[in-house]
Amino acid sequence: MRSLKSFLPIRYIITCGLISLIATSDCSGLEPDEVLVVANRFAAKSVWLAEYYMKKRDIPKANLVTLKLTDKETLRRDDYEKRVAVPLRKFLKKETYGKIRCLAIMYGMPLKIAPPELSGKETDELENLKEKRLSLEIELGSAEDENDKKRINQELDSIKKSIKTFKKSHDKAASLDSELALVKSKEYPLDMWISNPYYPGFKGKKGRVKRDDVLMVSRLDGPEPDVVKRIIDQSIATEKKGLKGTAFFDARWPDPGEKQLSGYRLYDLSIHRAADVITRNKIMPVVKDDKEELFQPGDCPNAALYCGWYSLAKYVDAFKWQPGSVGYHIASGECTTLKNRTSSVWCKRMIEEGIAATIGPTGEPYVQGFPLPEIFFTLLTDGYFTLAESYLVALPYLSWKMVLIGDPLYRPFKNRIAHTMPAPPDHVQMRCL
Repeated sequence: MRSLKSFLPIRYIITCGLISLIATSDCSGLEPDEVLVVANRFAAKSVWLAEYYMKKRDIPKANLVTLKLTDKETLRRDDYEKRVAVPLRKFLKKETYGKIRCLAIMYGMPLKIAPPELSGKETDELENLKEKRLSLEIELGSAEDENDKKRINQELDSIKKSIKTFKKSHDKAASLDSELALVKSKEYPLDMWISNPYYPGFKGKKGRVKRDDVLMVSRLDGPEPDVVKRIIDQSIATEKKGLKGTAFFDARWPDPGEKQLSGYRLYDLSIHRAADVITRNKIMPVVKDDKEELFQPGDCPNAALYCGWYSLAKYVDAFKWQPGSVGYHIASGECTTLKNRTSSVWCKRMIEEGIAATIGPTGEPYVQGFPLPEIFFTLLTDGYFTLAESYLVALPYLSWKMVLIGDPLYRPFKNRIAHTMPAPPDHVQMRCL
């Protein structure tokens, strides 16, 4: 079972040697023939969009797997194992497909995996805790002595914490995409998360899975098929001319400088550092706001890059997204749905409003479940790294809640290489995700 020690603060470890942390051998970055496209035969336009994408990206026709699944956004855990994991593992074992390093999940595939029911022992444990809580609440209601009230309140607080801890440690829900990142590995626990061996913060630490067990995963999805086609077309078109516009970074507090931070403060500092990277490398104009208020409608014209927080499941229409734009909002439930017409979660609304790539969780991920902004935007704007590569290295945990939406092969700053670097730097020649 995943220990709650996993919730200890992630230390701020980003240095100028970031790129070297992902270098292991002399192989190139993600190529079209290394992408396996996964579509749902029971969802309208899913296979059509898969074939459209493969043709546009020159992905071999053989690199397509079609599954028979519900067209709903939630998949049962047993259906995941039988109808998704088993056929994909069988496909990936074929010798001719040994090059596959990335899965492109198409429109029509489920978004998340429901947790399995608790075992009898687990149910009893939770029910006992709830009964103790109820008993203490009744006792508190009839207590008259102040010392008794104080004692009961202390015991009640302890029981409530135990219930919260139980629920956290038995959280087996996941996004389909995050689970699929480990589809090659059959043996790993489902409670909570699995440390990502590519994440720099875990370098040198023994994890539950090895790099060879991990696949990159990105999703080409949205509210409607036409939106997905637009994402594909815009991503390819933007690569030819380069992503243009303004980068908007919405921090909540001023930059604290060189400090060891964790939790919310760590991620806020990382937003500052991401903005500084874009500014220092003269990639595009940057607007960095360190006030607690969010960007307001009209504040972000020509938005090409974005990272900020915190408006839970309530998109703020502050942006005029440029074609090919990339960004994400750090909040707890911004990818709980991509299809619900009435929902205002950020991923869905950003896609509807024109963004080409975004990131969000299908459930409560805790802040340390998000990709660290500085790593993601540093790699993405490097020019050599694809969207899927940038995301994987920035992501702390797998078998968890996060989803990347966008073309995995997308390189919005591809043209920076030709204009700013006469030859690939050593870290690119060496990198191997």
